[in-house]
Amino acid sequence: MENEEFRDQISTVDKKGKRIWIYPKKPAGKFYNYRKWLSYLLLALLFGMPYIKVGGEPLLMLNVVERKFIIFGQIFWPQDMFIFALAMITGIVFITLFTIAFGRLFCGWVCPQTIFMEMVFRRIEYWIEGDWTHQKKLDAQPWNAEKIRKKTLKHLIFWLISFAIANTFLSYIIGYEALWDIILDGPAANLGGFLAISIFTTVFYAVFAFMREQVCTTVCPYGRLQGVLLDQKSLVVAYDYERGEGRAKFKKNEDRAAAGKGDCIDCKQCIHVCPTGIDIRNGTQLECVNCTACIDACDHMMENVGLPKGLIKFTSEERIKNKTPWQFTTRLKVYTVLLVLLLGVLSTLILTRTDVQTTIMRTRGTTFSTYGEDQYSNLFDLNITNKTNEDMTLTLKVLEGDGEIKMVGDVAQLNLKKQDELQTKFFLIIDKEDIDASIDFVIGIYNGDELIEKKATTFMGPNI
Repeated sequence: MENEEFRDQISTVDKKGKRIWIYPKKPAGKFYNYRKWLSYLLLALLFGMPYIKVGGEPLLMLNVVERKFIIFGQIFWPQDMFIFALAMITGIVFITLFTIAFGRLFCGWVCPQTIFMEMVFRRIEYWIEGDWTHQKKLDAQPWNAEKIRKKTLKHLIFWLISFAIANTFLSYIIGYEALWDIILDGPAANLGGFLAISIFTTVFYAVFAFMREQVCTTVCPYGRLQGVLLDQKSLVVAYDYERGEGRAKFKKNEDRAAAGKGDCIDCKQCIHVCPTGIDIRNGTQLECVNCTACIDACDHMMENVGLPKGLIKFTSEERIKNKTPWQFTTRLKVYTVLLVLLLGVLSTLILTRTDVQTTIMRTRGTTFSTYGEDQYSNLFDLNITNKTNEDMTLTLKVLEGDGEIKMVGDVAQLNLKKQDELQTKFFLIIDKEDIDASIDFVIGIYNGDELIEKKATTFMGPNI
């Protein structure tokens, strides 16, 4: 575009820095219907997953308070943080690859902010206040019984939905059973939890009732990230300026090609339906979330005036300019290979993850000690975390090295409950005749008769 002045400011703020309130027209069309059904599915998953259990555990729970994370019924502890670190790196690579290939499609179709705003709160607003022109008229008129009734009803429903969202997110942290216990006990019995829910409810309410598209255009870091990831080959929602320019109003029975006019009839429907208030005809913009509302609006107008659809469509800037087909570029190939490798490593780490996490360390500040008349001992700290949903009865045995193990307290077995942690000590004992400055040992951890983990350690003896 020759005139790039529109990029000097965002569409929702005027030159004086004042907020421009967006009144998007109610969208309709093929892509909007696809988005609705996808949104309903994702909303059902969001509100339903806390109640789905796998092997007696939630499908997903991120308990940051107890540092316990459950994904697909598998429990992950702080000792598994390296897996989460790799998962985050994999997620960043995936976002990068996805954005390079498909632009900001995630924002318009999958992002919870967009789904709640456009498919829940905005639809309620249309139901109560009417379409965009009715909303403008309602906001402009003085406060009267109709305006008070509609605004009160809308914001009351907004608050209740925000309360439900806050409780749903809390159930992902503490579990739905604990959440229901807090609710049934009442605010007085759980004042801290009640205050937390009130704060989160207020935040969600403020985001969807007032901040709205500002989250996407000024707050969300992904919106900024796409600026350095997109290139001429990325698929985006774009206006075909080669076909559409120059713009002119539609006249019946006119030969637009002979008159030197493009297919854009300058109806501005693409602007009216845009939830971030941009003109897609200006080109790819930071504020565009690829929601496809402008595609539906433009296709509808093209159909009405007898012109081909697709003036606004999913395409790349290179395809518009050079009429070339989409290509799997070297850049995409490199990111794809990297993503596959990371997924392979991540899958291997998850599949080979042990049921217990054992740490054996010589007790700090101790060396060898005389044990009886003809033996030496080392004192070790033992820390075992049970990552499973089953209680364990553990014993320790020497697998490599000549020695024996004696638990502090002279217990034969260790009882470790599910999802619990055990800390104790034990002596590693060897005969004086077998002593050396240091001796390597391998200790096996058994659950019943099953060997579940091996740990290597070293016995420190006297300097002979």
